[in-house]
Amino acid sequence: MMVKKNNTMALEISKLVTEAKNDLAKEINKSITYVYWNIGKIIVKHQNEDNNRLEYGKEVLKELSNELTKLLGKGYSYTNLTYMRWFYNIYPDYSMINENLTWSHYIELITIKDKDKRNFYEKECINSNWSVRELQRQLDTSLFERLLLSDGKTNKEKVLESNQ
Repeated sequence: MMVKKNNTMALEISKLVTEAKNDLAKEINKSITYVYWNIGKIIVKHQNEDNNRLEYGKEVLKELSNELTKLLGKGYSYTNLTYMRWFYNIYPDYSMINENLTWSHYIELITIKDKDKRNFYEKECINSNWSVRELQRQLDTSLFERLLLSDGKTNKEKVLESNQ
């Protein structure tokens, strides 16, 4: 009898801890995305104010990367700062950001130059609850292009309407 009661309590506690960990992970991802979007905003604002040329802008980001790495540690490489700038440029309105997607999702999405293609994959990530690995797999297998090229009218309409 005691074993069954302990097992029930253990399952209840396990469920509570797992839910708390999942909620915490979501909040951390939301905060990271918010901070990186704002870093991109700051970079774009200052580059626009300085009316930077491309080469000058590269040097500014390299110097900023060095300074931030000294102050904050890893995570502020030239490449990451470039991603943050792209992120802000592609999503200039923070309300466009979906909190169900992580920074890693957005890194994959911002590298897609075609807006319709990017919108398709973004919506599929949200609707199908794709992990980053699944998003990468679908990108690697050219799901968007395959659906557009398929014979089925329904597939084409689905792809096109998902980008509205």
